[in-house]
Amino acid sequence: MHVVALREQWPGEYRIALVPAIAKKLVALGCTVTIQHGLGDSAGFTDQQYVEVNAHIGHDVEEILEHADLVFSVRPPSDQRVSLMRRGTVHLSFLDPFQNNGLIQKLAHQGVTAVSLEMIPRTTRAQKMDALSSQANLAGYATVIVAAYHLPRIFPMMMTAAGTLAPARVFVIGAGVAGLQAIATARRLGARVDAFDTRPVVAEEVRSLGARFVEIDVGATGQTQQGYARELTPEQIKLQQQGMADVIARSDVVITTAQVFGRPAPRIVSLDMVKRMRPESVVIDMAVESGGNVEGSKVNQIVEVDDVQLVGFANLPAKVATHASEMYSANLFHYFEEFFDADKKNFELDFEDEIAQASVVTPEGNVRIEQHNG
Repeated sequence: MHVVALREQWPGEYRIALVPAIAKKLVALGCTVTIQHGLGDSAGFTDQQYVEVNAHIGHDVEEILEHADLVFSVRPPSDQRVSLMRRGTVHLSFLDPFQNNGLIQKLAHQGVTAVSLEMIPRTTRAQKMDALSSQANLAGYATVIVAAYHLPRIFPMMMTAAGTLAPARVFVIGAGVAGLQAIATARRLGARVDAFDTRPVVAEEVRSLGARFVEIDVGATGQTQQGYARELTPEQIKLQQQGMADVIARSDVVITTAQVFGRPAPRIVSLDMVKRMRPESVVIDMAVESGGNVEGSKVNQIVEVDDVQLVGFANLPAKVATHASEMYSANLFHYFEEFFDADKKNFELDFEDEIAQASVVTPEGNVRIEQHNG
């Protein structure tokens, strides 16, 4: 069983799919492991660290893929890399299948069995392989650090000889994995935190972190079987915006986390709402890559609106690439381990298994993602 990992090609992607500690575990299971030269440079790992755990270093991508049984990756593969994979190769990565139909068709045509990590079900059994949640957790942390850097005020209340400095007011919109970590991080830094989510069920979690849950009646909402917030109607979004406007106006930092898997992010903060904020306030749009929650935000840019900074940094987990890579690589290993037969030294997906059924989008050259849509 030959497991390989290549350097990421996506601009600004510093995370890697295979760290030395996980390579060591794969080797211990009897796998041959090959990484592309320089794989770990962007995340703080050297080729020597891989050599020390008996992994091989390859330089030629074509040669590496020619012998690969499994390919670990963070981002979707390029068309060129797909064309180099052998029929029967298993590729594990984030794929965003509903937005990348062309790529999914190419993978199927090539006979590659592609696993989309976004599709892993949110069940107790699958929790240890839930890469989407592990990366969202780190994104929630990173977004608060970014906000603190750009805000020209400190987060905690501070007693000084010159008087008392009031704590910063942070408003987190969305209390999923990323939002809850953002709340927790902002509270650790001493900020006063308000939070809102369309799912009333998360109110107690918000309060347990020391934040105030903002009550806004938008009618019936709830969550999906996977635990995500259901998409709001245009009328509900309008009610939500009206309820949030006053909270946003008095906040120093606003963090938006609302995303709907497979669809554009909902637009929930308007320019008029931003313009009501105090000068030098900061808005972080965590959904900027999927269309953005904030009107006017742009990918990887800081846009100023009446002296308010709209920060639209993409790929926030990559700002803490070392830990993000360690967590992601562990998620991949747990997925691998789930379907690895230690006696036969073989990895074989069981397409009747609930985890494989949900996450494998091109089983044996066929396309199977329609059942997950919506």
